[in-house]
Amino acid sequence: MGHALGTETSMRRVVWAEYVSVDGVVDAPSWTRAFWNDELSRMQKEQLFRSDALLLGRVTYEAFAQSWPTMTDPDGFADRMNRLPKHVASRTLKKFDWNAKPIEGDVADGVARLKQQSGGDLLIYGSASLVSSLIPHDLIDEYRLMVHPVVVGRGRHLVRDIAQTKTLKLIDTKTLTSGVVVLSYEPVR
Repeated sequence: MGHALGTETSMRRVVWAEYVSVDGVVDAPSWTRAFWNDELSRMQKEQLFRSDALLLGRVTYEAFAQSWPTMTDPDGFADRMNRLPKHVASRTLKKFDWNAKPIEGDVADGVARLKQQSGGDLLIYGSASLVSSLIPHDLIDEYRLMVHPVVVGRGRHLVRDIAQTKTLKLIDTKTLTSGVVVLSYEPVR
């Protein structure tokens, strides 16, 4: 945090929130439904309302854009999801709806530019390919892994094809009554 003319300025944080099985699978998370409860709902709402934009990979964006616009709920979660700006990493997608626009140019450079703006968290849901492209550039500020007590056996894993080890520091743990353990890490810089 720096000071300019007596006012505090801060960079936005990139927070990756990910459902993961004990064996590291993040793919097709229908296996998470059995563990959903009020605690997880409350935590997800707090996280979403701390954010003022979403960063999404193309696959996650397309899945979300098909389902979220028609959702409603009494707590305002769906409304918030639908209203937030979405920044999408895609080289192939030509049409953007649902309050979305592409991250222009190099994805890492684009996310770095978004981080330099003032505002709330930039929240990533899913988007494993996007995350894998941001980790080598040290652009993830918090890794929030919601480890579900289930072994899925097959599917896409958390991260792939990272050439260099990234050391993280545990900053928080929460064990929910459903058996989900929320592990929050930040990179060691």
